Amino acid sequence: MSASSAKSVQLFARQLLSLSLVDDLVTPERVAGVLAYLEKHPPSRPLAVLRAYHRLVTREIARSRAVVHHAGEAGPNILGAIEGAMSQKYRRPITAEARRDDALIAGLRVRVGDDVYEASVAGRLATLAAAL
Repeated sequence: MSASSAKSVQLFARQLLSLSLVDDLVTPERVAGVLAYLEKHPPSRPLAVLRAYHRLVTREIARSRAVVHHAGEAGPNILGAIEGAMSQKYRRPITAEARRDDALIAGLRVRVGDDVYEASVAGRLATLAAAL
């Protein structure tokens, strides 16, 4: 694929992403509408457009989700506090999703998009080992 073709695919995928947003959040209804439109009116490079669009939608969804890896119990009050703190920090609604990870030993690791906040024993041990 030529550079200009790749640019046009990315530009088109970004336009499709903007059509998928309501109040800066991706909605399933809008994504379904975009996909229905693409099915009826296929672009010149459909696979490339769909891959680029999928990557952008996935990244946008990750920006509004805090994945909380925890070793012990993570109750709804902890998740609510994380949602509130992250929503305030990023100035957009963030939802927390809990995932148990016993490898952390104790503590939490929170990932919002590409940002990772580490407060676990395993993370501290890894930092200590790297310093030695």
